[in-house]
Amino acid sequence: MDSIAPIAIVVGILFVICVVAKAVVGEGKSKPEKPKYFYSAKKHLMTTSEEEFFRTLCKLFVNRCYVFPQVHLSAVLNHKTRGQDWRAAFFHINGKSVDFLLCDKKTLQPICAIELDDHTHEQGSRVDRDIEVERIFTHAKLPLVRFRDYRSLSDKSIVDKIAGAINTH
Repeated sequence: MDSIAPIAIVVGILFVICVVAKAVVGEGKSKPEKPKYFYSAKKHLMTTSEEEFFRTLCKLFVNRCYVFPQVHLSAVLNHKTRGQDWRAAFFHINGKSVDFLLCDKKTLQPICAIELDDHTHEQGSRVDRDIEVERIFTHAKLPLVRFRDYRSLSDKSIVDKIAGAINTH
């Protein structure tokens, strides 16, 4: 009978643990937390001007390049450069993007970034941002081409401006 007492005590302790756990967890039926943020799908990925210029770029570079819209700099640029704080360097570029990125069709290597400058690029904070993005691309040795009034340019002028930037790098 003495050998049953320790087993009874262990079973009793396990029973109490199960009861307490069941009460705390609620049999896995905890009330879901209310989401902090809500989202809805955008009807368009780009502005009307960006969509128009995207179609133009796709037509002009169909045989040589893929055109990717709205590309974050952190997807294109390596922030892990010796001698700098990698985390800070990542956060410096993470929220920034370019309107388009041309990539070689065979290698998918980035060839040229493109910005379509509208009236918002005249605002003070945007001017500073544009100067910094140009500095970043220059240092990374990846051409960045800006178009202000692309509608007034011929297809040849657009290709020549991009080709000129690529050839100088």
